[in-house]
Amino acid sequence: MTFPLRVVAVSGGLQRPSKSAALAGHLLDLIAEEVLCEQCLIEVGPLAPQLAGAVWRSQLPDIVERKLAAVEQADVLVVATPVFRGAYTGLFKHFFDFIDQDALIDKPVLLAATGGSERHALMIDHQLRPLFSFFQARTLPLGVYATDKDFVDYRLHNDAVCERARLAVRRAMPLVGLTRQTRPVGIDEVVAA
Repeated sequence: MTFPLRVVAVSGGLQRPSKSAALAGHLLDLIAEEVLCEQCLIEVGPLAPQLAGAVWRSQLPDIVERKLAAVEQADVLVVATPVFRGAYTGLFKHFFDFIDQDALIDKPVLLAATGGSERHALMIDHQLRPLFSFFQARTLPLGVYATDKDFVDYRLHNDAVCERARLAVRRAMPLVGLTRQTRPVGIDEVVAA
């Protein structure tokens, strides 16, 4: 039985429009070119009022709970965040603080970030990779970093960055294929069969 892969992207951008959301969307589109998938883009910026002040997951409203559940149930995760003072945004981290610590075990995660200059490109390896290592996720080997000058009207425009994004997705496909083979069949898929 062929089922669409659940690919969820989380953008840590705090504004709309957001270059991080644009990069996440670009990566979602590249994955969709390679494999049948259902796509979901979660922008944490608009969730800020619902996340503010919450310490426990039980304090969150249903809309945030649904977003967290989508991340936990994803087959593949794409994360993109702007670099803020040398790391991911605090709101991005706060969102992932509510994710069950066992929910991302062995889940392929494609890491991406945006920043004002190339100086922050190592943030992917020094900040994002350790965060998802805590979750025991399978961070994919090639991250994608884009600067402000790589976008025109919130669309990725730099050919070299576009090629790196395409290469990152291509190299991710073997792990995505493993996820596709081991995903348990859900009740809704049994009923549909």
